[in-house]
Amino acid sequence: TFLGEVATTLAEMQSTPKTLMTKNPQGKDKEKNRGDIVITDCKIHREATFLQYIQSGLNMEVVVAIDFTASNKDPQTPQSLHYMDPHNYNQYQQAIIAVGEILEAYNSDKMFPSYGFGGKLPNGQVSHCFALNSTPDNPKVAGVQGILDAYAYALTNVTLWGPTNFADVLKVSHSLADQVSRGRGYYTLLILTDGVVTDFEDTVDAIIAASDAPLSIIIVGVGQDDFGAMVHLDGDEQRLTSQRTGAVCKRDIVQFVPFHRYRNSGSELAKHVLKELPDQLTGYMKTHGIQPGPPIQTTSEWDVPAEVVGNAMAGMNLGQPPPGYASQAPGGGYPPPPPGGAPPPPPPPPALPPGWEEHQDPSTGKLYYVNRATNQTQWDRP
Repeated sequence: TFLGEVATTLAEMQSTPKTLMTKNPQGKDKEKNRGDIVITDCKIHREATFLQYIQSGLNMEVVVAIDFTASNKDPQTPQSLHYMDPHNYNQYQQAIIAVGEILEAYNSDKMFPSYGFGGKLPNGQVSHCFALNSTPDNPKVAGVQGILDAYAYALTNVTLWGPTNFADVLKVSHSLADQVSRGRGYYTLLILTDGVVTDFEDTVDAIIAASDAPLSIIIVGVGQDDFGAMVHLDGDEQRLTSQRTGAVCKRDIVQFVPFHRYRNSGSELAKHVLKELPDQLTGYMKTHGIQPGPPIQTTSEWDVPAEVVGNAMAGMNLGQPPPGYASQAPGGGYPPPPPGGAPPPPPPPPALPPGWEEHQDPSTGKLYYVNRATNQTQWDRP
């Protein structure tokens, strides 16, 4: 039942305490008091935007993880999703460029930790989080071109294996995000994969554990496999819940996009891959009570025009690089793949002394060394 209404202003409501009389303009006695609204307190809450965080100097960190499982097929054959065609980029390369080139513009040093998973390393160990550049102590590479080069190099010395496990890469990315100074950075993990995740429950638990960190996870499915489980990880319809512990994801941090749906348009791919990122970032900041600082005036080469960030905030135009932003190739864009695909690999490290073995720590991806004769272990290569 409609009792009455009242017209007021923000200034009037702020002059608390305030009593407002309601009236029913459609009643018989239009001036009769239908009840009082008593305002005891009035506060203005302003929602911070993605644009404001970026302008205040927030750094967008990017981690890349690429699927090296055998389901991609032999990289030397044209049927492989990893095949390095001399004239065209494969799906992994296209996805790296379409997404990485946008996020690169919001990163100050343009250095990105880049990993592979599901591959057998030269030492015979199967790893689910190895540095693409073969330097686990420093897995960062320079820009999108560096990711492409490291990926091509890894294909020359890593054997495609399996299974498709995400948990180790998620844990490493979570650890990196936890090291960010409060409100000064935000991580995005880009996972490129061709198949259904094998360690599903471990992956769910790792995502839930990371849902309170400054981290978003973007999964791009390449190829034509069944990605039904990936949609479940996305959590758009229902909050992700652990079947083991009952723990619930504190916020939606996963976005899944099938590559084949947008393979003919890099801008459309980037738009759909990144459309949830602004809301995920601002949602994290709001939950943790982090407000953007004042805008930072900078003349550095990574200064991003405000109108571009505004488009990003609306999730509308993330598929286009910022005006004036040039990729590393002359004239913009990336050069075609070099003939033969991958660049020549660097010379192998010298052989280990007798009795020493090389192993990889599964939690960090770092290599360590064991002397079987003395049981001595160390991080530095002997």
